[in-house]
Amino acid sequence: MRYDADLYAEADDYTPAARRPLPVDSDVYEWFLDRARRSGHEDVATLINAALREHIRRADEPLERTLRRVLREELRKVG
Repeated sequence: MRYDADLYAEADDYTPAARRPLPVDSDVYEWFLDRARRSGHEDVATLINAALREHIRRADEPLERTLRRVLREELRKVG
């Protein structure tokens, strides 16, 4: 599948990489679609990209920072 750059040239967030087709399993897509509908978002791709960016950010997080973040979150839960 090819995309036509002229078709997307006027989009505010256009970059060639932004319009590459990416197969997504139907259960994953449905999960994001459900979240989009519940939150009032119309664009499922925006939610998927946000989740991927958060995953990347956390994947690059040093182990010590991850442990501190998780401990803070858990301590908040128990009061």
